[in-house]
Amino acid sequence: MFNLRSLQKNKTVRYGVPMLLLVVGGSFGLREFTQIRYDAQKIRKRLDPALEARVDTERQSVILEEEYEKMKQSNLDEWRNIRGPRPWEDSREYQEQQRRRDN
Repeated sequence: MFNLRSLQKNKTVRYGVPMLLLVVGGSFGLREFTQIRYDAQKIRKRLDPALEARVDTERQSVILEEEYEKMKQSNLDEWRNIRGPRPWEDSREYQEQQRRRDN
């Protein structure tokens, strides 16, 4: 009985141990909650198997030489760099200005 009362009055036991349990327990708890979040994102990003197979075959069928030949055939002399509208500009108004400049 005497030892229990002395432990209750001890500041380390009264404040330190609960704080330590809170910090260590919170660390493990946060790890579990963040793991659930990343697992849910991984499931959401998964593609349909048929679509994924189609995408993989398209990636494999691209040949560098064929793409080079396509680029050689394109006419780069007539190419113009047209910037998009800034966030504060009205996009329709800017498109109209670009059309007027082209004509």
